Amino acid sequence: MVDKREPVMDANALMALLHATFKQVADDFTVDDVKANEVTVRLKVGEKHLRPGGTVSGPSMFALADVSAYLVTLAMIGPKALAVTTSCSLDFLRKPAAATDLIAHAQILKLGRQLSVSHILLYSDGHPAPVAQATMTYAIPPAGSKSDMLMA
Repeated sequence: MVDKREPVMDANALMALLHATFKQVADDFTVDDVKANEVTVRLKVGEKHLRPGGTVSGPSMFALADVSAYLVTLAMIGPKALAVTTSCSLDFLRKPAAATDLIAHAQILKLGRQLSVSHILLYSDGHPAPVAQATMTYAIPPAGSKSDMLMA
C-alpha cells in the first residue's frame, strides 16, 4: 500500500505545468480531481481523436493514460517536468462510446525515489464499464537535476 500523503500540486498547478511543458496537447486535457495518490483526467474528445466508425482511437487512449500517469506522479512529487515514461502496458477492454469524452482514473501503486508505478482505468464519460486499463512506470529525475530548474 502506498502512503496516503497529501498531493503537493492541485488541479490548477497541474494544468499550468501541462500548458508550460506540453502546450501542443495541453488543451486536449482537463484535470478534474486530485486526491492523495490519485487524479482524474478528462480527454476532451474532438474530431482529431476519432478513428473510422466515430470511436476514440487507440493512440488517443494511450495519450490519456500516459498524461494521467505523468500528472498523478507530479501531483505527489512536485513539478519535475523531465519525469519520463519507462514502461507501459495498455489493454483495450471494449469499444469506447462514439465521440464521447474519456475519463481516466489514475492511482499510484508505488512511489519511490526513482520510479512511480501507476494503474489507470479509462471510461467513456457517463458509462460505468472501463474501456481500457493501463499500468505505467515513470522515471523520476533526481533532486537538484535540470528538471527542477526548468520550473523555477
